[in-house]
Amino acid sequence: MNSLIELLHIESVSGDESSMTDFLIHYTHKRMSTWKVTPEIYFGDDFHDCLLLKFGKPSTAVFAHIDTIGFMARYENQLVPVGGPEIIEGTYLVGNDNLGPIRCKLHSYEDAIYHDFGRPIERGTRLSFEQKVTIDKEFIQAAYLDNRLGIYSALQLCETLENGWVVFSTYEEHGGGSMPFLLNFIQKKAPVKHALISDITWVTDGIQHGDGVVISIRDKYIPRKKFIEKIISIAEKSGVPYQLEVEGAGASDGREIQFSPYAIDWCFIGAPEDNVHTPFEKVAISDLDAMVKIYKVLLEHL
Repeated sequence: MNSLIELLHIESVSGDESSMTDFLIHYTHKRMSTWKVTPEIYFGDDFHDCLLLKFGKPSTAVFAHIDTIGFMARYENQLVPVGGPEIIEGTYLVGNDNLGPIRCKLHSYEDAIYHDFGRPIERGTRLSFEQKVTIDKEFIQAAYLDNRLGIYSALQLCETLENGWVVFSTYEEHGGGSMPFLLNFIQKKAPVKHALISDITWVTDGIQHGDGVVISIRDKYIPRKKFIEKIISIAEKSGVPYQLEVEGAGASDGREIQFSPYAIDWCFIGAPEDNVHTPFEKVAISDLDAMVKIYKVLLEHL
């Protein structure tokens, strides 16, 4: 859980993910000697701020996006959303520009968003929700559980993974864009037939805290039924608690897999959260535990 706390305190608003990438590269080099298989590591300018880990002979890739929603300073004291953050009056935002650290309150009036910092903030500066992590026996509550928990689950998978790709993507919260070049590289280097999206979904009228990891039958986009049935069959035999999601909205890196020129089956699998895209996102620890377990099971059997 200590590594999760570290992840939650790294600022990584879409388009500015380099701090998270640096953390993940350091984490990988520090831990991989204890992993069952030592991965090949790919990063650098050709991959922007993405990181790819190749274990053995992959047939499946796991994708976890490393960016978050947030805000960008505009002109005067104006702010522009990055992704889809909830606009909550009085929320504290933090960041840095060339003049130093920033901590300010968010204010909204009609259709405009403002900050109350005591000086101008340099144009283009990204601001994140101020982080406050609360953990008890049942729940973890913090900003940016989406998608720090997806990253955390993927890192836990690395400990035992023998064959597979673990890929940390960028831009997902603000329109995507890294998946096409990632898929192109993967399919040329060591092609896969399956992809799993390690991300966080929503608590809804049909999805509840404590009922297990969510296997998404569909969101706005519809994966292939034959593959979903295979996932559910493996999950059922594993004994890991799970629940099935059917929604008509929402999207993830799975969208870009479906729209790609590659015949790759995909499925979104993750823990459900409440208070989506706020500083108070909330996930049941038992659902996170089920998420970590199901990924290890699926990568053994796909």
